[in-house]
Amino acid sequence: MVIGSLRIVLHIPNSHSLKEKRQVIRSLTSRLRRTFNVAVAEVGDQDVWQRATLAVVAVSGSGRHADEICQKALHMAGAEREALVTESHFELVHM
Repeated sequence: MVIGSLRIVLHIPNSHSLKEKRQVIRSLTSRLRRTFNVAVAEVGDQDVWQRATLAVVAVSGSGRHADEICQKALHMAGAEREALVTESHFELVHM
C-alpha cells in the first residue's frame, strides 16, 4: 500500500471575506473528491481570507498510480480560475 500526500497552498485574490473564500474552496475540494476519489481537507489558514492550505491524500497499491493521481489533482488546482497555487509539497509513504 502506498499513500500519496499532497499539500497545496492557494492564494485567492478576489476573496474579501471568509464566506467568499469558502465558496471557492468548497467547489475545488468537491471537484477533486469527485474526479480523483481522494480525501481532501482544508488544513491551514482557515481564518485568512485570501489564503488556503489544502491536503490531498490518495491511497493506492502502486507508487506510480498515487503519484499520478496527486499530480493530476495539483494540475486541477492550478487550473482553478479563482485561486493561484503558490506552494505545493508531494510525498509518497510506502507501508
